[in-house]
Amino acid sequence: MPAETASAPWMAFGAVEIDTLGHRLFVEGEEVGLERKAFAVLVLLARDAGRVISRDEILDVVWGHRHVTPGSLSRIITLLRHALGESGEEAHYLHTVHGVGFRLDAEVRAAASREELVADGALEETELASVSTLISDVGASPAAKAATPVTALPPAKARRVDRRVAAVVMGLLLVGAVLLGWRQVSRHPADTAAVVDLKSIAVLPFENLSTDKNNAYFASGMQDMILTQLVGIGGLKVISRTSTEKYPSHPEDVKTIARQLGVATLLEGTVQRVDNQVLVNVQLIDASSGDHLWAKAYTRTLDNVFNVEGEVAQNVAEALKVRLTSAETARMDRMPTSNAEAYDLYLQAGAHANRAYDDSSLTSNELPLAISLYQQALAKDPNFALASAAMARAHMQIYFFGPDRTNARLAEAKAAADRSLALQPNLGQGHYALGLYDYWGHRDYAGAMAQLELARQALPNSATVELLLAAIARRQGHWDEAVAQFRAATVLDPHSEFAYNQLGVTYQSLRRYADADQAYTAAMALSENPSGERMAKAFNMLMWKGNPAPLRTLLADLTPGSDAYSANIAAVYFERSLARDYAGAVKVAEADKAQDWSDPDNIVLPRRLFVAWAMQAAGDTTKATDAYAEVAARARTALVERPDDADLHLALGYAYAGLGRKSEAVAEGERAIALMPVAQDDLTGVDMLEHQANLYVRVGQNDQAIALIEQVLSLPAGEVLSSEMLRLDPVWDPLRDDPRFKALLVKYPTNIPAVVRAEPARPQQGQEVVDAVARRRVDPLSR
Repeated sequence: MPAETASAPWMAFGAVEIDTLGHRLFVEGEEVGLERKAFAVLVLLARDAGRVISRDEILDVVWGHRHVTPGSLSRIITLLRHALGESGEEAHYLHTVHGVGFRLDAEVRAAASREELVADGALEETELASVSTLISDVGASPAAKAATPVTALPPAKARRVDRRVAAVVMGLLLVGAVLLGWRQVSRHPADTAAVVDLKSIAVLPFENLSTDKNNAYFASGMQDMILTQLVGIGGLKVISRTSTEKYPSHPEDVKTIARQLGVATLLEGTVQRVDNQVLVNVQLIDASSGDHLWAKAYTRTLDNVFNVEGEVAQNVAEALKVRLTSAETARMDRMPTSNAEAYDLYLQAGAHANRAYDDSSLTSNELPLAISLYQQALAKDPNFALASAAMARAHMQIYFFGPDRTNARLAEAKAAADRSLALQPNLGQGHYALGLYDYWGHRDYAGAMAQLELARQALPNSATVELLLAAIARRQGHWDEAVAQFRAATVLDPHSEFAYNQLGVTYQSLRRYADADQAYTAAMALSENPSGERMAKAFNMLMWKGNPAPLRTLLADLTPGSDAYSANIAAVYFERSLARDYAGAVKVAEADKAQDWSDPDNIVLPRRLFVAWAMQAAGDTTKATDAYAEVAARARTALVERPDDADLHLALGYAYAGLGRKSEAVAEGERAIALMPVAQDDLTGVDMLEHQANLYVRVGQNDQAIALIEQVLSLPAGEVLSSEMLRLDPVWDPLRDDPRFKALLVKYPTNIPAVVRAEPARPQQGQEVVDAVARRRVDPLSR
């Protein structure tokens, strides 16, 4: 390893710049998001450019040679090639030495700073021009040579030129040798898009050819099952369903669609079901030519259709020359069930579940139906591990987004996930469900990441796994990593508004409101139903500019009673409160039927608490007192079962504040903060601090409120509180004349990003994760 690159803060080759200390990658001057493991591999290769580094050496250095599957390293190499604009077949820098390892072929420059790199690059251009002049002089006349001025290089830089002259001369000679061919190519410029990995695929929606249109679930279910098998192939890049579902089953312009999705091949299919007969027709298409690489028709009965997805996946891998591991082959050979009725019920359940996962506002409507169907499937086949894992995920989605924060719901999820893994220990979906249980149920990030790493090994192309890992990084306060990981997730799900929405949430938390606005705009452009993204963008504008007009315009367009209105009912309430129309706010809250409302950081509070606040503000203290008493009684009852539920303690604190029980109110709020501190959850923890400041105002402890507000404003809490929101929200009216409050509005303007605390060293397992739960609907709520 050259001494000058061994520990250099900056390295560069071609148009690529690497900030080794800041964990940043720049290509063509633009920063490119890259997860930490991929960045570490790139630095390792760059520091020893030209040498073949074996897979084992990479695993030793980057992973500590833990039990890492070949698919994990292959996925990292795929991400690196994507970042560098290369593919496995057309690599300029990153080369695979089959059966050995990888090599970076580049002349790597090292420097102490980016400025030094830029200066060094400018010197190279001067040197290149000098050598070009030298070569052109070889064929020039003596008179021309005499007319050409000669510039001597500074002595301090001469030795560096000597090391490069030979390489530059050879390069220029090669350029001259191919000049004629280049001129021919330049007449037909190539597509400027990034080079596509030839071993990449997107599965388009399968067309339902059944005369009974109620069988549409069967066609989409078969597509999902085939996609799930492909996602488990480590040597293949597979695009997520959420990016492909908006495309037609048989598009005419396959080249454009493939370019938009960043793949080389498309899989099309049709499914026809008549009574007990099933015909599945699939074809693999080369997007560049439109030719069929492989096609096959499967005629089966319902009793033996179960292994079609495994056969299709193996045939696709063979057609694309992807070598399957023994574990991958075994997984594809294994039938999920041998019971036709259980399989059919499972596919029906999946249709309901996907609607809820695509739009979390449908959780309460769709997932109970899905769970019932999964239960029926398991009754038909108790050994159906995939159905048990899917049911566990559905229970966790209801727990977090329903929201149904009960011990019974958690227990149902845990039992179903454990059952799936007892039946099939390496089932990726089972480990994913356990990851949700640890993360959403207990904020056990280490446990969740351990389960998600196991899920990733079985499902190396799962954008869902990557997104969840990114969300965990964000809650741990690893903000830069979360940003990079959300960006990286778009490789597997390039048309998903989820990743961009969550990138927006992350930027908003960091008070990078302009970046958040761009991310929400990108999410809107990708969404088929962008109402949630528009709402998120409007709330970002409210926090950033203090402008409620976009929010009011959006809410005015909603039809009361519609799904969109119900999904944004808390936003309607909040807007009426901002307008100080408290009677209107009472009507909005009382008309809703939900028991609880949750805010964007998933703090759950009783709807009746919002009714009480609006009644009190409207001057109806008698009814407000009754509502507060109702909230307090309910919270105390729930705390018997869940004594460590921070949300319940917060609700009880607010109720006590309304009832005039000030010391008890403060104690409950402080208990909520202790149970959900910032150290445990950077996202919800700061939200709890803002709630406590609100509670202090309600009990008249303004000194404590102002001190806590300043703490929140100094943290990455731009989604929760900003100086512009402090100016608007009537909650803070009791503080308006306090000079200290006025000073805070000046001290923390919204155009200054939050200062992120230094990140502690990550455990090895956490450094490679990408994330998260992606909420398609942002359900903003008053603080």
